[in-house]
Amino acid sequence: MQQDEAEELHPLCHLQEPHAGVASRKVFAQLLVDLAWNSSRLEGNRCSLEVARELLNGGPVRCDVDTVMLLNYKSAIEFLVDCVSQEGLSSLVVRNLHAILMRDLVPDGASLGAIRNGPLGIAGTLYSPMQEPDVIKAMLDSIVEKAARIENPVEAALFLWIQLAYLQPFESGNELTSRLAANIPLLLHNCAPLTFQDVTREDYALAMLAVYELRDATLAAELLSWTYQRSVRMYTARNA
Repeated sequence: MQQDEAEELHPLCHLQEPHAGVASRKVFAQLLVDLAWNSSRLEGNRCSLEVARELLNGGPVRCDVDTVMLLNYKSAIEFLVDCVSQEGLSSLVVRNLHAILMRDLVPDGASLGAIRNGPLGIAGTLYSPMQEPDVIKAMLDSIVEKAARIENPVEAALFLWIQLAYLQPFESGNELTSRLAANIPLLLHNCAPLTFQDVTREDYALAMLAVYELRDATLAAELLSWTYQRSVRMYTARNA
């Protein structure tokens, strides 16, 4: 994303409510469906939009991984909307998001929100993230601190999404966590959420592959700019 693109998006993305968290609560029902379903399908979730909408609005619960993922996302978004105005952006919030998102999806509950200890392979790429837990923790803290200092929330969202995914601070669920964490600066500034609306799994994978293997965020930035413009139009219209 070019600097001028981020600057153009910033004033357009604001929702009307004046206080952090108020606007996000106002559009919460639709945010829940849009963000939970889109991010989960990028993770391989097989539920249709209609099934996800019914489930997230209190419909019947099935005992399968796809259902657990969506319900975890619901809980994580609720946590984010409730805590963001009080807690702001912090490493603890990111770790709590991971713990909620991956609950009942990992064999070892001790790994929930815990810094990864050891090597990690990523399907479809030769990229090998750093392994030392102390370094990973320090890098996570540094990423969050840098993101908090970025004045433009759209730039901060891009930075968090890319850097958290590249760091891979947890044993699993890193991209899932990075997509939701990217919304923290947007919610703090009462901006439209980043839902990854209409992003295909193929385009997403290509963007992340360039980040992992080439350390090139150009495709990811272009993808975020494209999908976020769609979110801005959709949510500012709903919030009018």
